[in-house]
Amino acid sequence: MMNFNKQLLLIGILAISISACAQQSDEKTEGKSSEAIEKIELSEAEWKSKLTDEQFYVLRKEGTERAFTGEYWNNKEKGTYLCAACKLPLFSSDTKFKSGTGWPSFYEPINTVNVGQDKDSSLGMLRTEVHCARCGGHLGHVFPDGPKPTGLRYCINSVSLAFEKED
Repeated sequence: MMNFNKQLLLIGILAISISACAQQSDEKTEGKSSEAIEKIELSEAEWKSKLTDEQFYVLRKEGTERAFTGEYWNNKEKGTYLCAACKLPLFSSDTKFKSGTGWPSFYEPINTVNVGQDKDSSLGMLRTEVHCARCGGHLGHVFPDGPKPTGLRYCINSVSLAFEKED
């Protein structure tokens, strides 16, 4: 009888382990493409020489441009929004919407690999910061008050973006 109980216990532990491994694997690949992002790491001096003062302030120091002042907040052209620092594609104009906030707003990134997220507890509130997955440049924040289908609002600084017009 004791042998049978040990076998049952071992089978149970094995089943739980296999299930946990499969779930962990699904979580790591869910929403991601098979392509890995090669990271770009430059010194602060290299970034300063590559970016304008305003781009450096926003992208490297996690600043924010003033609302309704950025180049793309009211852009209605078709195309792709890229990271201003490393030119990684981030958002499609097809997902851009008028949020009334004064910053370009998108309901989803091109894919979940190119745009990373971090917790941001600055300014006495908890927000989700979004950044370029390749160079780590600060883009803005994502909020749960966007339109369907995602219900998300990626509120992005224009100065963090470059725009590639569709042909």
